[in-house]
Parts: sequence; structure tokens; C-alpha cells
Amino acid sequence: MNGTNTQSPEQACQAFVGWLDRRVVAAGRGDGLDRLEVAPSGTFWLGRLACEDEVQKAAGDERSEGLDPCAIGIRLRPANPPSWSMTVIVRARGWVKDGRDGPEPDKRWWRTGLVEEKVPVSVGANGGSFGSAQLAAAFAAVGAQGLTAEIRVDVEDWHQQTELVVQLVNTSPQRGLTDSHLYETEIEISGLATVPFQMESLPDSFRYDRAVPAYGVNVGVDVVAPGVFRSTDTVTVQTRRPIYWDDTYAKPDLSFTTLARDPLPQLAKLVDALAEYDEAHWSPAVLDARQDAEGWTDAMRAEADTSAQAVFAELDRLRTGLALLESTPTLLRAFRLMNEAIGDSTRGKYPDWRPFQVGFLLSSVRFLAEPADEAKYVDTVWFATGGGKTETYLGLLLTAAFYDRLTGKTMGVTAWSRFPLRLLSLQQTQRFADSLASAEVVRQDHEVGGAPFSLGFLVGQAGTPNKIVPTATAKHDDVSPDSPGMPDKYQVLLRCPFCRDENLRMRFNRQVWTLEHWCTNKSCRYGSRPLPVYVVDQEVFRFLPTVVVGTLDKAASIGLQQAMRGLVGPPRRFCSEKWHGFTYAERAKTPNGCLVPNCQGSSRELPMDAKRFAPTLRLQDELHLLRDSLGAVDAHYESLLDHLQYETTRSRAKIVASSATLTGYERQVDVLYQREGRVFPQPGPRAGESFWTVPTDQPLRRFVAVAPRGVTLEHVSDRTLDTLQRCVRELIKEPVRVCAEAGVDPDHAEMLVSQYGTNVVYGSTLYDVEAAGRSLGSNNTVDGINVEQLTGQTEFDEVRAILERLEKPEDDFLERVHVVAASSMLSHGVDVERLNTMVMLGLPLTTAEFIQTTARVGRTRPGLVYVLHKIGRERDAQTFRHFGPYVRQGDRFVDPIPITRRSRRVLDLTIAGAVAARTLMIREPASKQRLSTPEKLRDYLRIIGLTPQEEADVVAAVFGLDGAEDSLHQQQILDWLKEWFVDLEDPTMKTNFIGEIGPNPPMRSLRDVEATAPIHD
Repeated sequence: MNGTNTQSPEQACQAFVGWLDRRVVAAGRGDGLDRLEVAPSGTFWLGRLACEDEVQKAAGDERSEGLDPCAIGIRLRPANPPSWSMTVIVRARGWVKDGRDGPEPDKRWWRTGLVEEKVPVSVGANGGSFGSAQLAAAFAAVGAQGLTAEIRVDVEDWHQQTELVVQLVNTSPQRGLTDSHLYETEIEISGLATVPFQMESLPDSFRYDRAVPAYGVNVGVDVVAPGVFRSTDTVTVQTRRPIYWDDTYAKPDLSFTTLARDPLPQLAKLVDALAEYDEAHWSPAVLDARQDAEGWTDAMRAEADTSAQAVFAELDRLRTGLALLESTPTLLRAFRLMNEAIGDSTRGKYPDWRPFQVGFLLSSVRFLAEPADEAKYVDTVWFATGGGKTETYLGLLLTAAFYDRLTGKTMGVTAWSRFPLRLLSLQQTQRFADSLASAEVVRQDHEVGGAPFSLGFLVGQAGTPNKIVPTATAKHDDVSPDSPGMPDKYQVLLRCPFCRDENLRMRFNRQVWTLEHWCTNKSCRYGSRPLPVYVVDQEVFRFLPTVVVGTLDKAASIGLQQAMRGLVGPPRRFCSEKWHGFTYAERAKTPNGCLVPNCQGSSRELPMDAKRFAPTLRLQDELHLLRDSLGAVDAHYESLLDHLQYETTRSRAKIVASSATLTGYERQVDVLYQREGRVFPQPGPRAGESFWTVPTDQPLRRFVAVAPRGVTLEHVSDRTLDTLQRCVRELIKEPVRVCAEAGVDPDHAEMLVSQYGTNVVYGSTLYDVEAAGRSLGSNNTVDGINVEQLTGQTEFDEVRAILERLEKPEDDFLERVHVVAASSMLSHGVDVERLNTMVMLGLPLTTAEFIQTTARVGRTRPGLVYVLHKIGRERDAQTFRHFGPYVRQGDRFVDPIPITRRSRRVLDLTIAGAVAARTLMIREPASKQRLSTPEKLRDYLRIIGLTPQEEADVVAAVFGLDGAEDSLHQQQILDWLKEWFVDLEDPTMKTNFIGEIGPNPPMRSLRDVEATAPIHD
């Protein structure tokens, strides 16, 4: 090809991905090699077959045989009774070692010619073996004297329908050969009439086809022509990129500009189009026709009817949202301002919404106009990762922020957004900051009153300080203005959210005691002042930013410090000193309740109705990760947050979540929040298509399943990454040759180096990630592979530096990051468009993690994902067997979330937090005195006459454990509180802190649980 070719970048990427895959498979099989210095049995991991005698002697069970098998085969279901005839083509090679006096002493191993034999098979009900003499002669003819093999057909008639297993078996002798393996093996079967299998692991569904033409034995199967089945060493599944509008319908103008100016006509067009689509695909008459044509069972039809009800209920919610915008001027204005802000924040990267995003906004906006009723529901955004979930709830969040300002909530938290991982993604935080900065510009331009829109970053000491203490009083673990790395190591933003300049400067302002981000761009539209972002916990409490983003763990602080009160209700008062902010409980170190050290100010009345301080929204990202012990603990704390907000403001926050999976979400939402779950958008009438998404022919990701044979997973990972890096270096060095081989226009070479020059190796455990990094660094054959790690153990400032290098790579390729060894930290919120190749070390523990992780590559260009199966594990072996359906129907393989709020072990951990939080947030403000010591608390409880039973009843109700079936839990709470009261009344108690009363203290993190194990009701 030449520069005049009209090949698009997308086509070039697709061709290049195909070439990369061919090169990796060739490296695994030995394709194209004639000589080797080392034994091929320790080099190649694809296409090889050990000899039967060796496998039978070494194998402990059926699964271990798959680690270096002696056979490959295809399992078929014949259409007719016996006898059966077919033709089996066998392809294979051998490797032979010369003596020391051979022609190439340094490369004594040589590859034989290709054996390609047609073996006729005619078999009855007892099966049989075929072609042994023919194949032995063929191997001898190509120089592999002594290698033998046969076609073996087993008839399994105990199944519901008879199945044939046709295998190529290596029958070579174990001794007497330099290598008894066969290499580059392949079988092809034709001439047999078959019927497909039905996947037994999945139920019937009107949306999905469960038919599987054939199953592989230690291999995959390709149907290369009707009735022709060929084994394949890797199982390749190509997914396709969707588009977000069906051109059957007139597309409304959903540009930010139009929706900021005159949204109602376009929103009406969207709702009308949805109504037309739903009627065309979900009406009873349409379902009747499909049932007749596709042979649905009664159960499948019942499933379709239930889905149709949910679809039309969704349509009703959109209509309600549209009607509210039409009838509520303030809400309409908030919606328009939000669109102006989102449009500004995109900086022209994209000009409009995807229709599903606007659909979700319409379906959810009712919570602002009718908050009490809508708080009953948890609305979950369910969409493919990379589809725009984050932008969707950012739109909802900004609408709520503007609506708050327009209706008198002039300050305080509008939304508290929680992420389930310990280390919140800096890229996610930046996206929040960008949106809020644009909203602040719009707020000023339109003269909307109230405090500036601001962002709080609440993650604690894992990333930023809990507080900053004066140097003179700082202890070992404290952060002071003079601590090492201060203030630069706590930079959270990657760039200025107002002008996008990357030259930020950190400063600790001693006068107002705040850690500040400053933009150094003199023309920045925010001006010369600190950016409205707060990254120290106590600053978040002092200033109550409009949006607080943080890790889920921090919810445990509600039982530890009264300053968390501002995230569920009103702070106590307001400091008279400028820029000191809100005040909370009076303590020895904060005698006036102000969190600024040595503050001499006085406290003032709150400048706004106390009830308006209640947060409007709680956002939960990646809902599917709230499972097992973490989910059980969070369920109690979610109920506690609701209880505290209601007790202090008589309101409940609306909860909105996002998730990559749907399985079991109704029960998960009920357990977590004691509310009813709703999901948007509803799945379409067929897999992969709906009103909101339409499949195309554009490649999204190429998944390649690998079952390594005879070598370690680390070896395969090293060689795969080594090959990928070698290919890119060849492209740099010899662009004309490589582009000709790959079928790409040389004009795209530089783009391809950028898009495919950085690979990801992903491990489910920290051990796997660290081992991969070490192994690649010591075993690669390509010099100078730069490896960086992204895990929960990576230092905060190092994460920021790595992300910066990935997004803006060095000019010299040799100086770039070539391989990112990553754990689950990468799976959530890390969006780097240059990451397009991944090697997975074993199948992740859950299908949800598989979906989420692999979505990190191929965001805008075709991606390539190698899944290295740990074939000795039953789950990996089963998934390799049906890898195609596993990828295409991934959501059906997601296990229901294991979660319960009735774990007694978890309850033992959470009672203390509930009792402490009720003391800090409710009783102490009501008492109008300090209740910070056991003595003061004891005296107050005597005055109000509180008993263990009364408090136990309230705690049980808070946790949703007040039913007749919860008598054991209620007794457990009562027993705990009796012991708590005994300690409180004990005059010999040697503690000055109320948190140390009772059997155990409040949790410091929601992850303070013993080693996790699945828990069930």
C-alpha cells in the first residue's frame, strides 16, 4: 500500500490487530521456524501433543491431563443413527534433534515437513481407531521416523442424544525419540451430518441462541464451511462496536447547544421514537408472532411478557420526566444550565449526548421535583463499559446542583459519590472536576446565586491526609505543613479543570489552613485564586463541597467523628473567622468546634435552613463490586446513613448507581439499601440490540482464549508480551515491510505505534501482577521493555505520574511505558485510549470482573485481549470450552451477587458504629453539651433514661433486623448493648474516649473484616 490509499485509521488498526494475533500464535506454535537452539517442548505452548504413554503415567486426574495433553478432538452430535462416515484431515509436524556433528551445531533442533493426511473414517456404535499406519508412514516420509498417531472415535450413547468424540491421539513411544511430541497439530472433519448442542449451563431465553455447533477437546472449533469443523489452538471471538441510534427513526437533535437553548421539542421527539420502537418490538401481537416463528416455550413467553412490562414502565418514566420539565420552569432551567455546562466541559471532544444518556436523565429527573416518592427507588445505569455511564450521572448530578441553587440550597453537599476500590481513580476525579468547573462558569455567567460549585476528595490517608496538624504538635504518622513531600505529593488533579493547563502548583496556605491546587496559567478563566477542590478530609468537612467523591471505605467514619455530619445533614454551626468554614463538636483540641488548629473565632448560626444541608444524591459506582463481606458491612452503613439523614433533616437521599452487570440486582439493591431497584435502560428484544444500541460491523475487541500446554502461564505471558513488543519495534525499524505484511497503509505507522505500543498484563491478585512484572523484566528477549505497575500498593503520586506518561507518551518510543502490570485498580475508571492490547493471567474470579477489566482496552480503536486460562482449574477449563458464548453472552454468565445483611459476624462489627454515630450525630447536638467522655455520656443517658432495650430496638430497626425472623440478631444487639452499658457505668473504666466503650470499637474502614468468604442467607 502507499500514501494514496484510502484506508481509514480504523481499517488500519483492524488489519494490524489481525497481524499481531497471527504473530503471537506463530510464536506459540513455532510457525515459520526451521531451527532451534533449545528443545521445542520447553518453548512452544500451542499445537503440541505429548505422547499418550507419558501423559498416562504422569496424569493425576482428567484436569491435569489438559496441562500437556496427548490428544485434541472435536465433539459432535450426529444427525443420524449409526453407522457414520466422515473424512478427517490430519495436519502435524515433528521436531528432531541432530547429533553433535550435525550441519548446524548451534541449532541442533530442526522442524520436519508438514504431514497432511486424509483419513477415511467409518464407524459403528462401538467406535474405533483409524489411520495409524497411514500416519506413521507420513511422519517417516517427512523425516520424523518413529512418530505415530491415530484417529480415535469414541461413541457416547448415554447422553440424551448420542455424541461422537473424534480425536487425534499421539501414540508415539515415550523412549527412543529425541522428542515424542507432535507439533502444529490440527484436525478437520467433514462429511458427517450433525445437529447442534444446546448450552446446558444457560436457560432458554427469547433473547439468546443457545446452539453450539460442536465442542473442542483441548482445542477450539471453527466451522469453516457448512458441515466442516476444524480445530483451532486459540479460540477467537470478535465483538463489534455499537452505534447509539437506529436510523429507522428520525434522530432528534441531542446536542448540548440545542438542549441548553430549547430542549423540549427534541426531548419529545426522543420519547415519541421510543414509544414507536416499543410498540413495534414489544406489543402482544409482535411477541405472538415471534413465539410462533421461533418456537418459544411458555416460560420464554412469560419472560418476554415480563420484559415488555418493564420496557413500557420505562417509557412511562420518560414521559413523566418530560412532563415535569414542561410544567416546572425551575427544573427546566436547571436542565438547560446542565447542558450548557456539560457542553463546555467536553471542549468539543463530542458535541452531543448519546440517546440513552438523555433517556436516563428524563427517566430519573423526577427525584428533584418529587424527592420523597422517588427516594424509594435505586436507579441503576446499566450500560456497556465505555458507553458513557460516568457522563450520564454527571449530567444528573449537575442538574441536581443547579436545581439546589435555584431553589434556595445555597451551599452544602449536593452529591456524595462513592467508588468501591481503595484508591479512587484520578481520571474519574478529573472528570468530576472538569464538569463542576464548567458548571461554576455557567453559574457565574447566568448569575445563579449561592456558593461556588466545588469538589471534595474524600479518601483518607491512602491517598490524601485526614488532616494537617501544626508542625510543633505533629506525631510520627501525622501530616504537617513541613512533612516530606508536602504539598506536591497530594496533587489530585491532572490538569486545571477550567483551562486544561497541566501546569498546576500545590500550595499549603497557612493563613487559612488549606491545601490548595493553583493553576499557573495567567489567562485561566478562573483567575488567580486556588481552585475549588478540597483534598484533605477536614477541609471537606469545613467547606462541604457541592460534590464529594471518595472511596466507599470512608463511610465508616460516620461512627468516628462528628464532622462527618455534614455528609448526612447539617453541620453544627459556622466559624466567624473568614475561610474557616463550618464547625462541629467542641473538643479539647477544637474548643469552639472549628477544625482549624488554634482557631480563636466564635461560632455563628448556620447561614441556611439546616434541613437543606441534607445531600440530594448518593452515587454508587460499580455496584456489582459490593458483594460478600464488603457488601454486608456496607448494607448496615447505608441504612445508618439513611437513618442519620432522616433524623437530622427528615429527608432521604436519592441513590443512583452504575453497574456493568445486571444479574440479581433487585435483591442486591434490596439488601444494600432496603429500597426497590430499577435499571435503565431495559435490555432490548434481542441480544446486543435495543432502541438505544444497534450493532455494526466495526470491530470492538478481539478476544483470544489460550490454553497453554506444557509450559507455565508466566512463560506464555512473557512470550506473548515479548512478541507484541517485538512487532511494534519492527514497525518502527522497518515500516514498509511490516505494513506490507500487515496490510496497512504506511501513512498509519506512527498512529499504530502509539495505539499498540503499550500493553497491559492483568492479574487478579497482587502476587500475579508483581510476578508478571519481575518475570518480564528478566526473561524477555526484547531489550529495554519498560514496565510500570498500577495496583492498590502504588503510591498516589506515582499513579498520577504513570497516567500522565500513558496519556502523553514520550517522543522517543524507547523511553515510553511499554507494559503496564495492573491489578483490579485498572478495572474501574482508568480510561487511556492508547491501551489496546491486554494479556490476562488466568480468568478473573468473576465474570463481572472479566467484563469490566477487558473493557479497559479498545475504547476507541480495535482492541486485542489474550485470556490465558489456568486450564488445571475447573472454571477456566469450562470457560475455555464455551469461550465464544461466554464473551458474546457475558451478562448471562454473571453470578448473582452473594450478599446478605443478616451475617451475625458482620453485625458484631457494625453495632459499635451505629451506637457511636447516633451518639455523635443525634444525641450530642440534642444535648447541647459535650458527650465526648464516658462520664459525660453516662450522666446524659441517665437524665434521658435510655435503656439497653430501647437502644437495641432502634439499632435493629436501623439495620432492618426488626422482623420476627431476626430474633437472634435482635438478641445479639441487645447483648452487645448490655455490655456497652455495663462498661459505661463502670467507674474503673480507664478510657477517655466513648469509642472504646463496649465489646469492640467502631470500624475504621468498611474493609476491616477478616479474610473474606462468600456469605449467604
